[in-house]
Amino acid sequence: MIEKSPAHGWWPEITEPLRHLGSRIADWFAPRSEASADNAAYRVTVELPGVAESDMEVGVRDGVLTVKGEKRAERREEGEGYFFSEREYGRFQRSFRLPADADPAKIEAEASKGVLTITIGRKGKGEGEDAGKSIPIRAL
Repeated sequence: MIEKSPAHGWWPEITEPLRHLGSRIADWFAPRSEASADNAAYRVTVELPGVAESDMEVGVRDGVLTVKGEKRAERREEGEGYFFSEREYGRFQRSFRLPADADPAKIEAEASKGVLTITIGRKGKGEGEDAGKSIPIRAL
């Protein structure tokens, strides 16, 4: 028999499995990414299979690089005696805090075969402040 605490009753027990569901769903829609750097620039690569360049958005503001968009994919199979349809839809967003020497004026984004590559140049000593901007994505 389950004992019920007078302070909590049975409600916490029933909602416990759902407690972190929102963050689990967000993780499922969050695209996988990778970051690297060399002396000239930082690179962030984001896997976005099935996402058209027109459904991707890249921006930077206050030292944070943000990638967002929407995935719209559908696959249908039909045959003798069977029918199958598989769909994936959903909005996603990933944000990355940029290092102090990243130059928001020197950011480029390229998309090719489901991979978005963002190159962030490094700024020299004493270069300007981050005013925020949208980054155009060039299809390869």
